[in-house]
Amino acid sequence: MKKPWSGRFTEKTADIVEKYTESISFDKRLWRYDIEGSIAHAKMLAKQGIIPKKDADKIVKGLKEIYKEIESGRFKFREELEDIHMNIESALIKKIGEIGGRLHTARSRNDQVALDIRLYLRAEAREIISLLKGLETVLADMAEKHLGIVMPGYTHLQRAQPVLLSHHLMAYAHMFDRDRARFEDALKRINIMPLGSCALAGTTLPTDRHYVAELLEFDAVSENSMDSVSDRDFSLEFLSCSSILMMHTSRMAEELILWSSEEFSFIELSDAFTTGSSIMPQKKNPDVAELMRGKTGRVYGNLMSLLTTMKGLPLSYNRDMQEDKEPVFDTVDTVKLTLNALFQMLPKIKFNERRLKDTADAAFSTATDIAEYLARKGIPFRTAHEITGKIVRYCIDNNKRLSDLSITEYKSFSDVIGNDIYKFIGTLESVNAKKSYGGTSPEMVKEQIKKFRKRLK
Repeated sequence: MKKPWSGRFTEKTADIVEKYTESISFDKRLWRYDIEGSIAHAKMLAKQGIIPKKDADKIVKGLKEIYKEIESGRFKFREELEDIHMNIESALIKKIGEIGGRLHTARSRNDQVALDIRLYLRAEAREIISLLKGLETVLADMAEKHLGIVMPGYTHLQRAQPVLLSHHLMAYAHMFDRDRARFEDALKRINIMPLGSCALAGTTLPTDRHYVAELLEFDAVSENSMDSVSDRDFSLEFLSCSSILMMHTSRMAEELILWSSEEFSFIELSDAFTTGSSIMPQKKNPDVAELMRGKTGRVYGNLMSLLTTMKGLPLSYNRDMQEDKEPVFDTVDTVKLTLNALFQMLPKIKFNERRLKDTADAAFSTATDIAEYLARKGIPFRTAHEITGKIVRYCIDNNKRLSDLSITEYKSFSDVIGNDIYKFIGTLESVNAKKSYGGTSPEMVKEQIKKFRKRLK
């Protein structure tokens, strides 16, 4: 097969080189974007009088036919044609003759691939944004549904203070909301049109790059031709946003794994989202959540892969940059699968309300409320903290709960303690009293959900 650059060469490309340098095995997924960009480019060439309009019309017609062939699965991709660009161009020339060769006027594969990957990431980022919005809605729905359930909040994986389950769920909703905002912001850098930069220096032909940008609905046109063909910051930013998002899904997955264990018994995962053991009949394993946790490392690896590829490249385009696609494609697939799985799994979770409340009641979880009670009585907080610590120590030594202590016992630690202390040491009382902005009281959580839904709209 004749190469597009064969004029300079006298030897046939070695078979091992064909295999080593081909990218069609993975970049064929860019086909619709390659055709979309080529149609816009052909229209621009005709508009500017660079090629005859009748030729452009034939090119566009041929490209649309190839689109249908690929869409229907009738198109045969060929490894010896290296990449998606040459596969489509070769098919076009075969279909309409030498006129098809006019399509590559005033462009290079360098700016062509930059265009394709931007169009691809624009579409995928928008889909991920939509998936995130759906996931946030599910979490807000769950928070509203389970508003009355109290659970232990943790720091250092030690029981800390009682909180509403709804408050805990909304913490994740806010994480995913930040993820959505990051992807929306990344779209500003993705949606910049590089085509027309050619190999690196632009062209002597009278092209209209802004017209192409208008046809392809780009917000802006790249301003430096060398940067245009060598920039992969937008891909790195996408991978970075994806890594942070996967970190959040992994944190949630870790809690679901812990909570579904017999030791916690906070939740039961649906049978539809768990698996069994090949040898232990009683097992119900949280494999979906575990894979969410595991696939996070895969996405991190994709980010590091592309960062490492790009770190030492001189301007402008280098063939190393062919290695940008597989990490991006794999990340897109992983993120979308993960979000879809999480979106479907979460509503099916059953919460063990009694176990959650009993655990929240244990381990002196309202000790901080006693310290704050003492602070309101005029005792400096550091002193109040020390007094409360001694009360807890006394309870541990005497196998008592805070609610078991008599007023006489409480007063032995501080004279300012009165009978009203019992209003502050109950789990429900503790949660209801957390009315600071962003706190866990039902009043504040309801307001949080209300504002969150408003933002989602």
